[in-house]
Amino acid sequence: MATVSARSAWWLAIRPATLTASAAPVLVGTGAAWADGKFALGPALAALVGASLLQVGANFANDVFDFERGADNADRLGPQRATQQGWITAAQMKRAMWLAFAGAALIGLYLTWVAGWPVLALGLLSIAAAYLYTGGPKPYGYLGLGDLAVFVFFGFGAVAGTYYVQAHAVSPLAWLASVPIGALATAILVVNNLRDIETDARAGKNTLAVRLGDRPTRTYYLLLLAVAYVVPLLLWLRGLAGPWVLLSWLSLPLALQVAQRMRHESGLALNGCLVLTARLEVVFGLLFALGLAW
Repeated sequence: MATVSARSAWWLAIRPATLTASAAPVLVGTGAAWADGKFALGPALAALVGASLLQVGANFANDVFDFERGADNADRLGPQRATQQGWITAAQMKRAMWLAFAGAALIGLYLTWVAGWPVLALGLLSIAAAYLYTGGPKPYGYLGLGDLAVFVFFGFGAVAGTYYVQAHAVSPLAWLASVPIGALATAILVVNNLRDIETDARAGKNTLAVRLGDRPTRTYYLLLLAVAYVVPLLLWLRGLAGPWVLLSWLSLPLALQVAQRMRHESGLALNGCLVLTARLEVVFGLLFALGLAW
């Protein structure tokens, strides 16, 4: 078992590469708010910090609860998990998880003061979803519902929520702009679950990838990428956004690169696809946000 410093262990537990899943929707929601003349810097920054803390809390929860349920073990192919490696105790990880959720809740109180009770409801649901994905008596991530939750919370919840805290309402543009970001966030989870399909099955973690099988999961991933690129085109064709929204298509070479790799790579090689998919989401999200705001 490798030994690392406490600082390195916590950095690995934060899983910084996954934070794009929280930053990209805030960028897109803010781009939509700018397009509608509703941009507000304070709430936008608060949404970014709150979303990041929720993601960190969820990562800590997954680290400790997957270890306790046996899904993370010596056969794990993904990046090393701090609790499973013994670098951080389960008790320490749980305390850190609740601290991250508490920080997100404090941000949520400010945003509730700014935009009203719907923000409070969304915040509480988001914390519950982050915890119950792998925690609680019947974690929904073990029942094949993780993909749906990621699409809802990292798509509709995060993009439309970011728009709402600035505009105090949600426009059709904000709802539709949520779809490609939700699809790409879900694609990150799909790569993760495809890589772990065998170890998850043995641990009783029946993710959607386990239920579908290897080949259909790869097809599902490609469909998610296709959805992400079709939506900006539809927004332009329907007159909901200008042609600059197609700036998002500048990320297409990266999408094609990772799509090609996802057709045949397996095991440890999928860690590279995971990094590329996370990178794709943030590049697409930044370009999409700029195109919306232009």
